[in-house]
Amino acid sequence: MPAFLRALKSRNYRLYFAGQLISLAGTWMQQIAMIWLAYRLSNSAFVLGTIGFASQIPILVFGSFGGVWVDRFDRRRLMIWTQAVAMLQAVLLAVLAGFGLVTPAILIGLAFLLGCVNALDVPVRQAIAVQLVDDPEHLPNAIALNSMLMNGGRFVGPALAGIVVASFGETACFVLNAASYLAVLLALVAIRLEPAPPRVQAPALQALREGVAYAVAHPFIRLSLLLVASISFLATPYAVMLPVFAREIFGGDARTYGFLVGSAGAGSLAGSLLLATHGEPRRIARWVAWAAPAVGACLAGFALTPWHWLATALLMGVGFAVILAVAGSNVLIQTRVEDAFRGRVMALYSMAFLGIAPLGSFAVGSFGHVLGIRDTLAACGIASLLCGLLYRRVARRPAPAVT
Repeated sequence: MPAFLRALKSRNYRLYFAGQLISLAGTWMQQIAMIWLAYRLSNSAFVLGTIGFASQIPILVFGSFGGVWVDRFDRRRLMIWTQAVAMLQAVLLAVLAGFGLVTPAILIGLAFLLGCVNALDVPVRQAIAVQLVDDPEHLPNAIALNSMLMNGGRFVGPALAGIVVASFGETACFVLNAASYLAVLLALVAIRLEPAPPRVQAPALQALREGVAYAVAHPFIRLSLLLVASISFLATPYAVMLPVFAREIFGGDARTYGFLVGSAGAGSLAGSLLLATHGEPRRIARWVAWAAPAVGACLAGFALTPWHWLATALLMGVGFAVILAVAGSNVLIQTRVEDAFRGRVMALYSMAFLGIAPLGSFAVGSFGHVLGIRDTLAACGIASLLCGLLYRRVARRPAPAVT
């Protein structure tokens, strides 16, 4: 295997990788189609922000308990259930859209339903990686490849969604996403893992408190979670506002929207490839320290530029810097955390990245509706830049290893 694919030496991870390769493209197609459909029906930045809020707030509210489940039950079986329910959600969305029954309120409700599924699916997806690789030294590469999968889907999915929506309508994207879940379900059924004893026996609230205390007691894990949370709140809400830029600022359509999202995805994919190829933790720590302030600088530039070509380049920079900071922090956390706490710590990571994002989406959508989306995103970029500089200063202090 090439160095950047060394985790694929493990049979179980190969199966998982193949299933996710198909499924994640469909997931991004559905996400893009939902956002575009909501904007077409409402012409409201506030509705876009609300959908982003509804799809991710369950991760903030329920994600910590999802982490307890991940540390208590069989992770493969949990993933089978979450993927099956997500497929049913896609089928329901396709049926309602196909019969013309969908409304912005229904889209918000279905986004909330999928968010509830993701409150369990996201931490189990992160935590299962350590069980899928035969060599523990391949874990950083597996995490980086997971990120590459996600961002490969983010690069391909929006481009395909733009073409499919323009040619056949949003319903076709929902149907394709529902079908794509079959690939990951078949892969999960084929995976063979040694049965593991329950990792958590304590009551749920006690187990949750223990997980939070563990993360807070480790300075590096705590600092990494704060960095991810700041990026999630201040920077990532730009994604749900891209339809406004596509139509009102650059005068485009669904293809323009897909191209903008795909540009950010291309930058994210490049960052994922860099992590997978040169994924040595000490080097990744330096990249995270540089990427943290770069996120804000690129976002502020994107919000203020009047030129489409420059906006595209800056979006690639945003995607590249975000993935280095966020996925790089994931790698660094997972190489330090004890497996008995992995599910709960990765639930906190998921809450920091995906759970905080809806608060940012709601805030950006609300302020953007009143003050203008460009000024709002520019202010978020500047604030994110300052947080990144603060992280660089604190991260220079040596972090003690987990004992």
